[in-house]
Amino acid sequence: MTSVRDRLLGLDTCAVSDALDALGRPGAVAGVLPVWEGSRLAGRVVTMRTVPADGRVSRSHLGTTAIERAGEGEIVVVEQAAGPPYPSATWGGLLAKAAALKRLGGIVVDGACRDVDEIRELGLPVSAREAIPFTARGRIVEDAVGVPVVIGGVTVHEGDYVLADGSGAVFVRAEDVGAVLTVAERLAARESLMAADLRAGRLPSEVLGKDYEEMLDE
Repeated sequence: MTSVRDRLLGLDTCAVSDALDALGRPGAVAGVLPVWEGSRLAGRVVTMRTVPADGRVSRSHLGTTAIERAGEGEIVVVEQAAGPPYPSATWGGLLAKAAALKRLGGIVVDGACRDVDEIRELGLPVSAREAIPFTARGRIVEDAVGVPVVIGGVTVHEGDYVLADGSGAVFVRAEDVGAVLTVAERLAARESLMAADLRAGRLPSEVLGKDYEEMLDE
């Protein structure tokens, strides 16, 4: 049986976003983009939140608990509750190295990351709002792991699913993932047939007509 992760990786965020629209569910997030070209990720979510340090010092380095909590193929999703503008990165090279060694599926940061060249060399998929060089030391600390987080206005729970690619990120509630995947796969198949019609020489106005406009209503 094909896993949820593999089914998500067989889609793109646009198809899943359309499926969420068709089902009346939230989940699509704009502006959280790959930090290196071609990066894409999908998997079950492990959540983490960071906040301004305000003079506090973390008992452990931010991100280490989430990495150790996550299993192979899972995605650490970080709410950076400081910014924009972001005072520092919330994910960097050593954390990326640890995540890659544990074979995590990637990282999503609603905030900033750094060490992009190192992350690219590792081949670890990371999506974030932006890349900056500033260290988290003395600037932000880990607030909680495993709690609901808010990413681009979408509430994400641990155990939900995420897909991120060059168009953005989409989050799917665990209880909705079966229905969302079924609709997204149907929509993707329809668009594939339309693309074939265009290659065969049919006019765009014929292919992208009423059927296309009403696809989400079926």
